[in-house]
Amino acid sequence: MVVFDGGEISMKVAVIGGTGRIGSKITAELLQRGHTVTVIARNPEKAESGPNVKAVKGDVTDPGSVAALVRGHDAVISSAPFIPGISVQVLEAVRKSGVKRYIAVGGAGSLKAADGKLVMDNPQIPAEWLPSIKEGAELLKLLKADTQLDWTFFSPAVFIGPGERTGKFRLGGDEVVAAADGKSSISYDDYAIALVDELEQSKHVRRRFTIGY
Repeated sequence: MVVFDGGEISMKVAVIGGTGRIGSKITAELLQRGHTVTVIARNPEKAESGPNVKAVKGDVTDPGSVAALVRGHDAVISSAPFIPGISVQVLEAVRKSGVKRYIAVGGAGSLKAADGKLVMDNPQIPAEWLPSIKEGAELLKLLKADTQLDWTFFSPAVFIGPGERTGKFRLGGDEVVAAADGKSSISYDDYAIALVDELEQSKHVRRRFTIGY
């Protein structure tokens, strides 16, 4: 970690899954703010290029090799897809690395909806989505039981996708953040802003939080 004369902090951050739709936005946001980034991905050639970014090949199904790539960083951000069983492997890699600060791109399925039920219990959710959604909930469960990491689980809004970078959004805890019309949404860019804010400010350590317009 480097502190500039103006008091700004530059961190060395490993981003697991840094070439995906959300991971690439997080990487870009980190670089824009002056952080140094190591992108860990199965296809590192897809990563953003530049003087403060390095892309390396890594597969979270091999925790030992990923731990070696993560070691020595100030923080780890995981944007790995929620494949059933993957959460245990990601956490094993981070723990083995010795890095304490871990931020997970979480899922929205474990948030409480306006009716008090979990989002993932909505019968309208396609059955083929459920394994991924349940894996996100499993990661949160694992983190709540963890005693080693300074973790944060950042659930997106129910709908996340391409959109404007506005910098204007609301944050919440365990309940869905929705607009007046009931829709819960956020753009990839604004999600990335809030996640890097959390990295720099550490307001939700060992907690889950969420976002929405």
